[in-house]
Amino acid sequence: MDETSLRNIISDHNIVMTSVLRRQSSTSNENDVRMRNNRSSGHGAVNDSPPSSPAQPGDRGTRACCFCCLAVKSGNGTQGGPNSRIPLPERDDPPTHEEIESWGESFDKLMQSGRRTFREFLKSEYSEENILFWLACEDLKKEENPEIVEEKARLIYEDYISILSPKEVSLDSRVREVINRNMVDPTPHTFDEAQLQIYTLMHRDSYPRFLNSQMYKKLLEESQLS
Repeated sequence: MDETSLRNIISDHNIVMTSVLRRQSSTSNENDVRMRNNRSSGHGAVNDSPPSSPAQPGDRGTRACCFCCLAVKSGNGTQGGPNSRIPLPERDDPPTHEEIESWGESFDKLMQSGRRTFREFLKSEYSEENILFWLACEDLKKEENPEIVEEKARLIYEDYISILSPKEVSLDSRVREVINRNMVDPTPHTFDEAQLQIYTLMHRDSYPRFLNSQMYKKLLEESQLS
């Protein structure tokens, strides 16, 4: 190979390398421009959209209020505890000796003036749900507003009739069928048959044990001394 040919090859090689370097430089510059544009575009998008406001103390209160409303509707948020819907229409002063004596004569008299005491006894026997259900039914009978009747009936069903409830009362299948039919259109007397069955159960089963309990005997004895 003569000297002229060698020079031409070197010259062509230099031209090719220069073109490659220019292309690389141009590509690099384009990438830089694209990156800057993307940054500018992203920054502008952030500025155009309003920033998310931090959670305010009032926001949490609003959510809590919603949960409270749901709790009230489900029967778990009633004011005063889970049994606050159960009325105990008894006076606060202790019963007289005559009243305590009358409890031993008639279960009806015990349920009229000694519900609080009898409830404590049932609680000690882990059967408090019976009198709570009976009292809830008594409360339902006093309602006239259809919406309140429906709500209270649903709560009674969930608390004392549903097999999923820990406070389920013992009812036979026939009475349960009656309740299920009545719940289609609840009235103040939706649970009348069930209430009577539980009243009879307390009368026959719990009442004799109450009269023989130390609770009743002690109460009777203390009332004689006062």
